[in-house]
Amino acid sequence: MRPLLVLSVSAGNGHVRAAQALCAAAQARQPACAAVHVDAMAHMAAGFRKVYTDWYLQLVQRAPDLWSYLHQKSDSTPHSAASQRLRRGIERASAGALLREVRRVGPAAIVCTHFLPAELLMRERNRGRLGCPVWLQVTDYDLHNMWIVPGLQGYFAATQEVAFRMRERGLDALRLHVTGIPVMPGFSRPEAPALLRAAQVAHLGLDPARKVVLIASGGAGMGDLPAMAARALALQGPGCDFQVVAVAGRNAAALASLQALAPRHAGRLRAIGFTHEMDRLMAAADLVVTKPGGLTISECLALGKPMLLVSPIPGQEEHNAGFLLEEGAAWLAYDMIGLGYKLARLMAAPDTLERMAQRSRALGRPDAAQQVLDRVQGRA
Repeated sequence: MRPLLVLSVSAGNGHVRAAQALCAAAQARQPACAAVHVDAMAHMAAGFRKVYTDWYLQLVQRAPDLWSYLHQKSDSTPHSAASQRLRRGIERASAGALLREVRRVGPAAIVCTHFLPAELLMRERNRGRLGCPVWLQVTDYDLHNMWIVPGLQGYFAATQEVAFRMRERGLDALRLHVTGIPVMPGFSRPEAPALLRAAQVAHLGLDPARKVVLIASGGAGMGDLPAMAARALALQGPGCDFQVVAVAGRNAAALASLQALAPRHAGRLRAIGFTHEMDRLMAAADLVVTKPGGLTISECLALGKPMLLVSPIPGQEEHNAGFLLEEGAAWLAYDMIGLGYKLARLMAAPDTLERMAQRSRALGRPDAAQQVLDRVQGRA
């Protein structure tokens, strides 16, 4: 039986997590669907890989204004422009090993969670060198020009607005499907929210008498997480006797700083590095403080969690934040002072938190991965 191939790009963690979610959903099916996840960057030329992944992370951290300019410029640049043709030429020249890996797997269908492999494979299909259908999963709540790859079998959008933008930019309306963004099965829990929260608080050994604020900086550990945790723990007033769970991801320095901070706030700070239990941590939380990455907020929405958004990357994350603010599922803190002010206000207003949680649950698509697989496998 030929497998489903899911191709991601490790520029940030979101594209990879969406691919992992699709594979997990496929393996959980009855009967199980054979699915293979391949990080396209692992099969690109080494120099290209370093520039594409490391340069992106360095740019958004150290020169966000430059990234904002490049994001806007590329969004308005036609695909026929010389700069875009040059970009695609460099990608093709670097992709020989990736295309060989695709042929080796011999998939029945391919789902891409990033536009780069979709562009490469569409060219292969147009030249008669690839026979299987290729689908594209958009992993944000807005649409950038780079995701417009005409001629694919189909496209999966997070919202009706993203699908509308796809149509306006020329994609075939009959190939557009609003599914949400795939999340791991752990974020698709059917229990009542209060019961789920209580169970996870107990599992994690947290204090059931205190509210839980989860502060997450993403798998790469971006942002000044220790400063955010310190600011949160220093708050005074009604509702501010909460406990903080701070997830540093792979940022060892941030984790060490959090661990040094914990003894000064006995019983109120849990410092965690990279973890595979984000679903449990999020389920236990009364509020999630996070950057608005497409996958992170999809996980929050799937579990119906209110969010306080911080440090959005210019471009896609700013647009994600705008979507959540419009829908009433999140607040936004522009800086550390705003973080303290808004966190104190929210924790003193349980009715506001509950309204935000209700909006979040209404927006959540915990079954997105299953809907995508239904389309790809012809069940929908």
